[in-house]
Amino acid sequence: MANTAQTDWRIERDADDIAWLCFDKAGASTNVLSGQVMLELGEQLGALAASPPRGLVIYSAKQSGFIAGADIKEFTALKTPQDAFQMIRRGQLVLEQLEKLPCSSVALINGFCLGGGLELALACRYRVGIDDDRLSLGLPEVKLGIHPGFGGTVRSTRLVGVTHAMSFMLNGRNVHAHEALQMGLVDRLVTGDNAKQTARALLLNPPPVKSAPFGQKLLAFGPLRPFIAGMLTKQVASRVRRDHYPAPYAIIDLWKKYAGSNAMYVQEAHSIARLMVHDTARNLVRVFLLQDRLKSLGRKSDLALKHVHVVGAGTMGGDIAAWCALRGFNVTLQDREERYVQPAIARAQKLFEKRLKGEDIRKAATRLKMDVAGDGARDADVVIEAIFEDVEAKQALYKALDAKMRSDAILATNTSSIRLEALRDVLKDPQRLVGLHFFNPVAKMPLVEVIHADDTPADAIAKALAFTRHIDKLAVPVRSSPGFLVNRILMPYLMEAMLAADQGIPLEAIDQAALDYGMPMGPAELADTVGLDVCLSVSRVFAREFNKKIPDSLTTLVAAKKLGRKTGEGFYKYQDGKPLKDRSSAQQMPADLQNRLILPMLNETVAALRERIVADADLLDAGVIFGTGFAPFRGGPVNYIRAVGIADLKLRLEKLLQQHGQRFQADAGWNAPALKEPKA
Repeated sequence: MANTAQTDWRIERDADDIAWLCFDKAGASTNVLSGQVMLELGEQLGALAASPPRGLVIYSAKQSGFIAGADIKEFTALKTPQDAFQMIRRGQLVLEQLEKLPCSSVALINGFCLGGGLELALACRYRVGIDDDRLSLGLPEVKLGIHPGFGGTVRSTRLVGVTHAMSFMLNGRNVHAHEALQMGLVDRLVTGDNAKQTARALLLNPPPVKSAPFGQKLLAFGPLRPFIAGMLTKQVASRVRRDHYPAPYAIIDLWKKYAGSNAMYVQEAHSIARLMVHDTARNLVRVFLLQDRLKSLGRKSDLALKHVHVVGAGTMGGDIAAWCALRGFNVTLQDREERYVQPAIARAQKLFEKRLKGEDIRKAATRLKMDVAGDGARDADVVIEAIFEDVEAKQALYKALDAKMRSDAILATNTSSIRLEALRDVLKDPQRLVGLHFFNPVAKMPLVEVIHADDTPADAIAKALAFTRHIDKLAVPVRSSPGFLVNRILMPYLMEAMLAADQGIPLEAIDQAALDYGMPMGPAELADTVGLDVCLSVSRVFAREFNKKIPDSLTTLVAAKKLGRKTGEGFYKYQDGKPLKDRSSAQQMPADLQNRLILPMLNETVAALRERIVADADLLDAGVIFGTGFAPFRGGPVNYIRAVGIADLKLRLEKLLQQHGQRFQADAGWNAPALKEPKA
C-alpha cells in the first residue's frame, strides 16, 4: 500500500484500489473541522479526483467518534457577514468536491457524527453506522444560533425528506442508530468488526443511491411548500420566538424558497453568514464555550469514586441518589424509616426506565440501595446531606456522620442557602465540609454549585469538582455566602414577582413578562416548581441578610400547605402536572413589569461580582445560565449588562427606585472595573 502523510488526514490504497481516508486531528481527542482541516481535505480530494480509486472510505481514528462538527472557536473571529460567507463557501466547495468524485464514497461512522461531520457524511454516496449505544447523528447548529452551512439543509432534505430532516434540524436533536436507519440517514448498521468489510462491499458492488420517498418529494413541490413551511413555522413558534432565536425560522425560509434548486447552497451560505454575526449566535457560542470551561474545572483523576451515600430521601436527596446510580455508581440512601425512602426508590425506577434500556435498567436499580441504618456512610467516597433546612438538625447529623466516615471521604451539604461556616463547627475537622448544591429537577438541571469557605483546602475543592465530572454535571466553584450564587441572583427576581402578585398583577402577566424577555419559565411557575417551602426558606435568609421583605403571598401559601407543583397547588393549581392559567390575564401587564423582574437580578449580579462570590464574570454568567436557565441567547446577565450599557440600566433602576422603593437602590458594584471588561 502507498502511504501519504498529512497533518490531520492519512490515506492508503489497498489491493482492490479502494482508498481509505482516515481523519485523525493532530493533538486532539476529538475530530473537528477547522479551516486547516478543510483545506487539507480539499487537497486530498483533488488528488483523488486526478487519479480516481475504485472507491473511497472516510473513517475516524478517534475512539470518541467520527466528527463532532466545526471548530466553534473559529466562529469568534468572524466580524462581518462577508467574512462568514467566505469561510462557509470554502467549506461547501470542499464537500462539493467529495460529492462529485468520479467514484463511489462511504462515510464509515462510529460514535457521534454531528454538524459539519454529518454534512461531510451526507456528501458521500453511502453511510455505514457502527450499531452501538454511542452512535449519534445530528445537525444541532440551531443550539448555536445558526443552521447547517456546508450543504446540510440541502442534502438532508433531499436524502430523507423534509419531515424527517426538519424533525432534527429545527430543534437540534440527535438521531440514534435504528431511527437513523429507518429514516434513511444511514444505509447500513453493522457491528464494529464488520464495518470495514461492509464499506468495502458497498464500493465493490454499489447499490442504487437512496433519496427521499416519493411522498416526501411531493411535499417539496412548489405549490405545496408554502403550506408545509407554514405548519413548520407554527411548530417552531410554539417553542421559541423569531426575534430571540432566528435560526430555525431561517431553515424553514431557505427550504420554502429554494428547495429543489442548486441555488440553495449559496443561499444557505448567505443565510448562515448573517446568523453567525447576529447577537444570538455570538451569545450562544459564548454559552457553548462557557460550558466547556465548566467541564474543564474538574478532573476525574482527583477522586476515585465508587460509592455515594446520600442522607435525606426527599425530592432533592432521592433524586441526587437516583442520578448517581444512573451514572454508574453504587449508592446508599438513608432516611429515618423505610416509608420515607420507598417513594424515592420508586421515582428512581421511573428515571432508569426513561433513560436506560433492557438489562441496564435492572443494573441501575441494583446499584441504588435503601440504607435506613446509615451503614453506607462508613465506606462511601462521598457523603451528601440533603435533609431539611435546619441548622441544628444538620449539625446533629454531621456529628453522627463524623464518627462513621473515612477521613479522606467528601462530606457535602446540599443546602440551598445556609453558609458552611454556620454548619461545620461541630465537626472534628470543620474545613472538610463542602457544599454540593444541586438544582431541581436534578435529572434536567446540569449545574452543581461547589461551595467552599475561604479556608477550605484546595484538595477538598478538587475532589468535589471531580465528583461533579464523574456524574456528568457542570460545576461552578462558589464562595460560601448567603444564597451562594444562583439563589442569590434568582431570589430577588422571584420575590419581586411575588410582590407584584401581592399588588394584584395577574400571575399570568407576571410570567408572560419574563417569557417575553426570554426566560424559559415565568417566575410564578418557577417558584411552584422549586417548591414554595424551599422559596420561603431562602427568602428568610434574604430577609435576614439583605433586609428584604418576604412576600405575603408566599407565607400564606406555605402556611396553607400549598407548596406548588408537588402538592398540586401553589401560585397556580396543577392538573396532570401542568399549571392552569387564564391566558387572557397575561395581557394585563404594566409597562414597567419586565424591568421590575429583571433589574433586581442584574443588581444582585453586580453585587455578587463585587463581592467575588465567584472568581470572574464568565463563571457568574455560566452559573446563572446553567443554574436558572437565564435566557441563553442573551449570553448571561453580565454579558447582557455590557450589551445594553451600564448607564441605561442604572437609569432604569433609578426610575424603579422612585416608583417602587428602596429595594431598587443600585448596588455600588455598578462602578466596579470587573463589570466594564469587554465581553469574553
